[in-house]
Amino acid sequence: MSPEHLSKPDSLVATIARLQNRQRFQELNWEGSFEEYLEIVRRDPRVSRGAFQRVYDMVVSYGRTEYIDSKKKVVHHTFFDDPMGQGRDAIFGLDIPLMRLVNVLKSAAMGYGTEKRVILLHGPVGSSKSTIARLMKKGLEHYSTTDDGRLFTFEWHVPKELQQVTGGHDVFTDPMNEDPLKLIPLDMRTDAFKALGLGSDQYPVRIKGELNPASRFIFKLLMEHHKGDLTKVLGHVRVRRLVLSEKDRRGIGTFQPKDEKNQDSTELTGDINYRKIAEFGSDSDPRAFNFDGEFCIANRGVIEFIEILKLDVAFLYDLLGATQEHKIKPKKFAQTDIDEVIIGHTNEAEYKKLLNNEFMEALRDRTVKIDIPYITKLTEEIKIYKKDYNNVSIKGKHIAPHTIEMAAMWAVLSRLEEPKGHNLTILQKLKLYDGKSLPGYTEDSVKELRKAAAREGMEGISARYVQDKISNALVSDKSETSINPFMVINELESGLRTHSLITSEDIRKRYVELLQIVRQEYEEIVKNEVQRAISADEDAIGKLCANYIDNIKAYTQKERVRNKYTGQDEEPDERLMRSIEEKIDIPESRKDDFRREIMNYIGALAVDGKKFDYRTNERLHRALELKLFEDQKDTIKLTTLVSNVVDRETQEKIDIVKQRLIKNYGYNEESATDVLNFVASIFARGDTKGTK
Repeated sequence: MSPEHLSKPDSLVATIARLQNRQRFQELNWEGSFEEYLEIVRRDPRVSRGAFQRVYDMVVSYGRTEYIDSKKKVVHHTFFDDPMGQGRDAIFGLDIPLMRLVNVLKSAAMGYGTEKRVILLHGPVGSSKSTIARLMKKGLEHYSTTDDGRLFTFEWHVPKELQQVTGGHDVFTDPMNEDPLKLIPLDMRTDAFKALGLGSDQYPVRIKGELNPASRFIFKLLMEHHKGDLTKVLGHVRVRRLVLSEKDRRGIGTFQPKDEKNQDSTELTGDINYRKIAEFGSDSDPRAFNFDGEFCIANRGVIEFIEILKLDVAFLYDLLGATQEHKIKPKKFAQTDIDEVIIGHTNEAEYKKLLNNEFMEALRDRTVKIDIPYITKLTEEIKIYKKDYNNVSIKGKHIAPHTIEMAAMWAVLSRLEEPKGHNLTILQKLKLYDGKSLPGYTEDSVKELRKAAAREGMEGISARYVQDKISNALVSDKSETSINPFMVINELESGLRTHSLITSEDIRKRYVELLQIVRQEYEEIVKNEVQRAISADEDAIGKLCANYIDNIKAYTQKERVRNKYTGQDEEPDERLMRSIEEKIDIPESRKDDFRREIMNYIGALAVDGKKFDYRTNERLHRALELKLFEDQKDTIKLTTLVSNVVDRETQEKIDIVKQRLIKNYGYNEESATDVLNFVASIFARGDTKGTK
């Protein structure tokens, strides 16, 4: 084998190695003496923050923005956009519940009492509870790698003459990743912190409790060996940077209850290592115990309880102690101090069981419940689906305009309560919640609507169900190149027959009725789009507008209009003016006011040296479009599409409309053809209601 061939793999490895940031690696794997750590603490006391302090600082470190929603100031915390994961776990539309969560963290960080509570995220299935918990864990992992979020732990370097006592190990790592400041004996800490100048930071240094049994054993062993010389004992301590990691089980724990017969509390607090009992002679020797329960490995960080209320009552005592006293009771050992954020989540059915279970009263008393409802704001619900289903990430199938919006609309409608006493439809209520304006309704009206429906968002269809049905439509062979709203709506409806969470036929019927509302709304949207595409001839609209302005000018000034073709002065064309005004529901009794309003606007522009442009007046622009559509509809003969008999001239006009739909509205060839056929069928049956 040639030398050149032997060197080739090395050069490839070197190429990869050059991508490594060695300085970064060294920073994250820093080691030093206890003396050096004390100097770090003096310069930056934040390294010794408690778990709640660290989690709160992590959230606020990403910044915040404020906005007003229905006269209420709402804070949006950027952390929940998942900047660490480029938005993969971003939370949409839940700013108010997340504000409550952050306030709980802040209170706990300040030591006001909530640090002695379980944070319980409660809500219907699929409402982002587990995503929030996952974000907290992922965020804390990343934060621990930053300069602002760094923290430290320690290990013992055991002298050779004592290694027989420690089972032959020269290095003994603290099993619970304790803060090195815990090595300062309890009775000396207050004076020691004063001597170090600690306590003036935003959060005073609050190192509570004593070492865990394993490190306590080594500490006592070394104290006896060095005859009580603390300086020499601490000389055996090596402090190292602690990077939290769920995969490596450092500072991030997750516990999911098994079935009731197999639940074992040692999964939380650790268990005896029976192989080492023979070596050390006792099952109460800390050297014969594995401090690897979820509470132990989550020390200094976060522990997530998945479906926390499925815990067996036997676990309750461990959880209560960990919450209220920040202590756990490993088998055969005294109570051991922990410092971690306990966050659990559960659905509504399990929470109702908790309310009815007298044995769980103590847990209820030690719980801060934060409701995580479904989203009730359409634009926010749309963001959930567009994150995964868009024409960039989905290859091979085009998603027709409004497909995602209609699916999201149905999901939100299913979560809203019928408005009572406000003369509103449920669709109008959805639009009000989404920030749209309706005549006669104000922000106060929206506040009243929300107040009257306190449980809104706690029931309905989950985003997961909608995502599943969009996926079904995408892989369906009913369309070659695209999916449209009707395909997804049909998937949504057919799935209701086997939906496991629909508990009654009445609920299923209601959801089907809501789908019909969505279909009708979609019809209105596409009719308007096709109308705009047909009447998108700017020159024709400009000419029609000029003709209208000439006539209303003559009408308001009581003049005659010069006919450009005959050269004769004629009375203003009342029929033309009314045919335009009626398109936007200007009644006969209001026509004079509307015409004067337009002329006054034109006059005001002229004073400023500006020319009138119909595009700046939305109502007039829409009226002109509708009038032009009415005039051109028959010349295009859109309804002939339904009969599949289209002459060449009509086909050319239809192709122009189709290209406008593709260019201006985001359709592809197939979906543009589908929507034209659909609107043609509406006109063929004479259903043009609501096109104004």
